Amino acid sequence: MTKLKIWLEILMVSTRLGLTSFGGPTAHLGYFHEEYIRRRKWMDEKSYADLVALCQFLPGPASSQVGIGLGVMRGGIIGGIISFLGFTLPSVIALIIFATALQTFGIEDAGWIDGLKIVAVVVVAHAILGMAKNLTPDIKRKTIALFALVVTLLWQTAYTQIAVILIAGFIGYLLYREKASKDEKLNVSLFPISKKLGYFCLALFFGLLIFLPILSNFSSSQWITMFDSFYRSGSLVFGGGHVVLPLLEQEFVPTGWLSEQEFLAGYGAAQAVPGPLFTFATYIGAVVAGWQGGLFATFAIFLPAFLLILGTLPFWDDLRSNPKIKGALMGVNASVVGILFSALYHPIWTSSIQESIDFAIAAILFCMLVYWKLPPWVVVLVGAIAGFLFL
Repeated sequence: MTKLKIWLEILMVSTRLGLTSFGGPTAHLGYFHEEYIRRRKWMDEKSYADLVALCQFLPGPASSQVGIGLGVMRGGIIGGIISFLGFTLPSVIALIIFATALQTFGIEDAGWIDGLKIVAVVVVAHAILGMAKNLTPDIKRKTIALFALVVTLLWQTAYTQIAVILIAGFIGYLLYREKASKDEKLNVSLFPISKKLGYFCLALFFGLLIFLPILSNFSSSQWITMFDSFYRSGSLVFGGGHVVLPLLEQEFVPTGWLSEQEFLAGYGAAQAVPGPLFTFATYIGAVVAGWQGGLFATFAIFLPAFLLILGTLPFWDDLRSNPKIKGALMGVNASVVGILFSALYHPIWTSSIQESIDFAIAAILFCMLVYWKLPPWVVVLVGAIAGFLFL
């Protein structure tokens, strides 16, 4: 099969997944496994498990990074780009349209928008419960999560969250390096990325992370400031797309780029579209600077994911067998739970649950999602209708 045919196949399959993959990162990984591994045999089970493990290890949108990695394995770097575009563009287009309607028709005060804000409460609460069960199974990690919650509630800045993640990683290294070193040795994997390219991508990743805040401080350009904010948020998200919420909220709401109501309305809308939750950044960019801003924000927040997956593939076996790295990651993941609990209270709960009817709707939506196991898009639709009728 020629490269062109391979790339067209990647585009076709990834676009179909981008149009139909509801349910968040875990569901996306299930869709990928069914389509790419079981049906098309693009990769064996072990290699897919290795790729998923790598993307869970890295900061950034895990499901998008797996999709990029699958594309790279199938069609090289261009294949990775095509796979990303196919999976991401449907939700990008939908959220740009939503942001444009919000700005053009002034619908931010509509009742159904309030319904979407309540959906955000339910979705984040559900995400926290699942993550807490997996990431804080013992009292030490529960304590790390509590530390992260208290600190991020009392000092609400983007830099506080960064500091909490770094401190939690150090504590995790101290507490869990012996436990991590006793884990069984993982099998060796082979990925088609040269170490030279890996070094370049990692150098570029850290270079931008260090250089962009400096450039932003000395520049009055709105675009440089936006690029810095989105790039930094995309670089520091451990634990899945929901964790990007508090980072982006601290970057854009206190600075007046958009209101808290606009922020939460967009987050609710992001639950209604398929594809990665990171496209919430598309909505923010479109509110701030039109459709050009939406595309720019999408590029900025996903760029770290590209650089990290391409940069770490050649070194994955060395990293995951290092007990120091594994121990630190256990602490980082625990802190993510605390940061999410903090975000659940503020801004989500404080801005969305104002009256008894709000809490009643939230309780019904939570049962629909958690106990009745209804698809997220159904929960979003019911939330919007309930907001239109009752709020």
